[in-house]
Amino acid sequence: MKNKLLFLFALTCAIFISTARGQDELLSMIEQNEKPTIDYTTATFKTTRIVIGQSIELPPKGNLLFLITHHFGAINTGYENLYGLKQATIRLGLEYGLTSWLGFGAGLNTDKNTWDGFLKFKVLRQSKGARKMPITLDLFANTAIYTTKWADATRTNYFSSRITYACQVMIARKFGNSLSLQITPSYIHKNMVPTTADKNDIFTIGAGGRIKLSQRVSVNAEYHYLFKGQVVSTQAYNSFSLGVDIETGGHVFQVFLTNSYGEYEQTFLTDTRGKWSNGDIFLGFNISRMFTVVKPKMPKQ
Repeated sequence: MKNKLLFLFALTCAIFISTARGQDELLSMIEQNEKPTIDYTTATFKTTRIVIGQSIELPPKGNLLFLITHHFGAINTGYENLYGLKQATIRLGLEYGLTSWLGFGAGLNTDKNTWDGFLKFKVLRQSKGARKMPITLDLFANTAIYTTKWADATRTNYFSSRITYACQVMIARKFGNSLSLQITPSYIHKNMVPTTADKNDIFTIGAGGRIKLSQRVSVNAEYHYLFKGQVVSTQAYNSFSLGVDIETGGHVFQVFLTNSYGEYEQTFLTDTRGKWSNGDIFLGFNISRMFTVVKPKMPKQ
């Protein structure tokens, strides 16, 4: 009886060892046949704006973003103007993710009744794994047309004089879960400028960043340097904005302080007339809401 038990025990061990080896060999074969995956970085910024300027983010494919941008007047206008609360400019915008790498949008701004439209194209995307890419790089291009009456209706005015253009290269990197930085060189072309001393082609360079304080709250800042000698007839300053992002379910609420009254690239990059040290500070906010237009296809079972 004892010999039989020993035999059964030895047989059970042999079967167990053989099965374990077979499983190891099968797992090894599966791992060898699996292709290495690409792990793309997500949520470098919470939405398509760092503060008032563009970020490298696009609406997800098939999603429509509704964006309300609101700037009050300057705080230093005093009590008579309720410290800027009596004044306001608003931009209503729509942005759509056509693919994971291409988005477009349009908006209407109450400043000079300006219409704008843009394309944003993702060239590189930060990733690790099978494809290692240290940065995300986007290209952005827009056209803006103001529609208010001509300042001087007695002269010969051309429709093309109403049009301005902006192009940007956005280079960003997410450092861990808490810090994201972006550099943004910009080129702006204005078909008409106030004087012959002013440049039609204007260049700026900007930098912005985001620091997460919690899962839903972050502090954001951005600064755009306007190179000297390009805007001459008016006093234009460098744009600086500081804000807080708050995610509330399907909304992202951004509240900020800035010395820029304008809400689209051609204005805040080239026509920022406020100066922080003089108290020319504008309170503003962005509210963005995402809607799913085309649901993603589910993989076949």
